[in-house]
Amino acid sequence: MNITSAKFVRGITGSDDILHDGIPQIAFVGRSNVGKSSVINSLANVKDLVKVGKKPGKTTEINFFLINNKVYFVDLPGYGYAELNPVEKEKIRKRMLWYLMESEPKPVRVALILDIKSGFTEFDKEMAHMLRDQGHHFMIIANKADKLNQKEVSHQLTSIRDDSYGEDVVPYSATTGQGADAVLKLLLDFSQ
Repeated sequence: MNITSAKFVRGITGSDDILHDGIPQIAFVGRSNVGKSSVINSLANVKDLVKVGKKPGKTTEINFFLINNKVYFVDLPGYGYAELNPVEKEKIRKRMLWYLMESEPKPVRVALILDIKSGFTEFDKEMAHMLRDQGHHFMIIANKADKLNQKEVSHQLTSIRDDSYGEDVVPYSATTGQGADAVLKLLLDFSQ
């Protein structure tokens, strides 16, 4: 599926009518600073669809972007960012967990974005475990693949797959677009 239109609809902090409008939701989760905003922008082929912050931890709401008037890309706040004050960090964590665990309807797919250089951190392992426990269909986008050579990519992918619960893992580059077709195919085929 080619993405021909993408627009920001709204950011939410709790229950909202947008959750029940019948449009399927694809959620994007990941640690702060893995390039989540850049991944969404590159998949949508729109440079500034999602604002890319100079500092990690900028996204605090659950942001909905309408893609091809058919599906939402849902950008969740990044997790694991140490510089937010503890109260704000906990509020964001609860908001993200509420969306993934309690909101209805559930997203049809979740993309867990990792930095391929770092692989799975403890935060990422916790997220993957929670997604699996909640029955979410998820895939792993190993972003920043352009920063490594082919041998390093292969080594990191092997390591990531070991912790992936058998879910699909796609090497990706938000800079070059490498892996975009594979990611879109996995995310947009709801019948799998």
